[in-house]
Amino acid sequence: MDMLTGEYRNTLDGKGRILFPSKLRTVLAENVLIVTQALDRCLWLFTPEEWRVVSSKLMDSASPFSEKNRLVLRRFIAPAQELEFDRSGRISIPQSLREYASLSKECILLGVNKYIELWDAESYKAYLEQSENSFRDAAEELGGIIF
Repeated sequence: MDMLTGEYRNTLDGKGRILFPSKLRTVLAENVLIVTQALDRCLWLFTPEEWRVVSSKLMDSASPFSEKNRLVLRRFIAPAQELEFDRSGRISIPQSLREYASLSKECILLGVNKYIELWDAESYKAYLEQSENSFRDAAEELGGIIF
């Protein structure tokens, strides 16, 4: 699979459907994505193959006897749902996940190599503004990377 990259602005319709960018669709081997809650009040979308890898690693390392592990499993694994593209290239985001991410009409899709983030546009703008100083510090810590 090629990398899932890029930033795309699309509109969520009244039925909770969003047109998935054709550039990203052409990279996908299947007509299906797995969507779940993510950190920072956005959604993460994975290919089924990548979801199997990520969820297996998480399940293998998490103990149901650990309160913190159960919390992560309940917030990440439990709400995951399989979405199939319709003939128009749209996916329908379940109501519970739309509410979690506060998705309104204007949305941002971000390709982050192995997964995609789906944000409400205003929430993403606020996140970028609030995290600017942290971003600079985090980038500085990567100073040893040479390319």
